[in-house]
Amino acid sequence: MQRANGDWFALDEQGRFRVPLFITHREAMQARFFNSELLVFKPIRLSQNSVETLAPGKGEKTEFWLVEKESTSMKRGRLMDYTQLVSLVRD
Repeated sequence: MQRANGDWFALDEQGRFRVPLFITHREAMQARFFNSELLVFKPIRLSQNSVETLAPGKGEKTEFWLVEKESTSMKRGRLMDYTQLVSLVRD
């Protein structure tokens, strides 16, 4: 989920940023409907270029969260690291 200015949506999980990912556009829109903090963000299809912008910088603790299929709650899902995200997008 990304704002028009290019900012990515991330949850602050005890000092770590967790970027939610969705399998389909429909699932992202459904989560957006049920989570008001997402209303100023829109779903973006991840490409190799967009994944590069999500790479954590030095000292940053960024995690990726693959939201469980059909879930309206972003609390259910699977934790992924950057390497797994790159692999997922490449495949």
